[in-house]
Amino acid sequence: MANQLCVLAYSGGLDTSALIPYLKENHGYDVIAALVDVGRNHDLPELKNRALSAGAVEAVIIDAKEEFVQHFVLPALQANTLYENKYPLVAALSRPLITKKIVDLAHERGAQVVAHGCTAKGNDQVRFDVSFRCLDPSLTILGPAREWGMNREEILDYCSARGINVPLTKKNPFSIDENLWGRTIECGELEDAWAPVPEAAFTETVNPKDAPDEPQEVVVSFEKGVPVAIDEQAYPLLEIIERMDKIAGAHGYGRVDMIENRLVGIKSREIYEVPGALALIMAHRDLEELVMTRDLLRYKAGVDQRMADMTYDAQWFSPLADALRAFVADTQKWVTGDVRLSLFKGNCTVVGRRSPYSLYVEELATYGGGDQFSHDAAVGFIRLWGLPMEVAARRAQGML
Repeated sequence: MANQLCVLAYSGGLDTSALIPYLKENHGYDVIAALVDVGRNHDLPELKNRALSAGAVEAVIIDAKEEFVQHFVLPALQANTLYENKYPLVAALSRPLITKKIVDLAHERGAQVVAHGCTAKGNDQVRFDVSFRCLDPSLTILGPAREWGMNREEILDYCSARGINVPLTKKNPFSIDENLWGRTIECGELEDAWAPVPEAAFTETVNPKDAPDEPQEVVVSFEKGVPVAIDEQAYPLLEIIERMDKIAGAHGYGRVDMIENRLVGIKSREIYEVPGALALIMAHRDLEELVMTRDLLRYKAGVDQRMADMTYDAQWFSPLADALRAFVADTQKWVTGDVRLSLFKGNCTVVGRRSPYSLYVEELATYGGGDQFSHDAAVGFIRLWGLPMEVAARRAQGML
């Protein structure tokens, strides 16, 4: 009788490579290793061969980059999503899409079991489990990394004993997760919150001190909240992200070193390389400030923060998240125009913005000639604006 199939969300890294023989040896499953490509995977054939050599009965590569950009990254960009005002949700954004593709493949192959390589201390276990349950509650979900009791050194030994070659050593134990929206770097010496991040952890950004000695200006153009061009040259959104990554990274911009509050209740030190993501969010938010009313900007800022928290907290598939994304999408109808960024030695600054739908009217804002603002109306406005407070003050002073 054939063994039952298990579809594993496979990355090619240490944990999921070890999981292939582990699921066979300890649970008796034939493993289908499914790698969902959401960008920045450098050697897919090698990763596929690694899965097969580890014992997978099938290794599947699923190209999901365009879907990731259009249906996950773009809504996050339009909501200016930054968890704790720093992290642009690199891994958190990819998990709902990866689970969706894993469930689709399980249905195609007739598998009733799905698995992931998340540990018991991380956020991703929650994102995978909750998303799997939302997409198909009938599936059995396995997270063996929560049960096997091995540390990273022991997992390296486990893989070595089975002839599985993974690009990690005990001297270089960084745990990397990356996609087209950025890179996350964890573990090893990074766990000392006082120690500086070693330069070897970074691959997409130069050290700011080694960045060019002259600033570079870049104009990002948007149409209805969607980046469409760089320096007046149109590109698909995926290519714009890739180009902004390279431009900003070359100037040392986009390094994040933060103490992050994990969903599971612990604080962790997280290192991110997100030059393109941070530059595009900065440009987009600045353009919104030019074209949106004060009330809409302030209300949307609260929605943006709620969306960031919900994405981080494994609630992508919740009804509220659907409703908030619909609200954000509606706000983008006037977000058309250009933003000029200046990149220099690890910094990114907005130095200009323009839009055909700008609410900034120079004739109203100027203190020089051509002023069209009604100065005569100011005194009456102030009296009416302050009237409720004046009445309350009169009552407190016994003057009513």
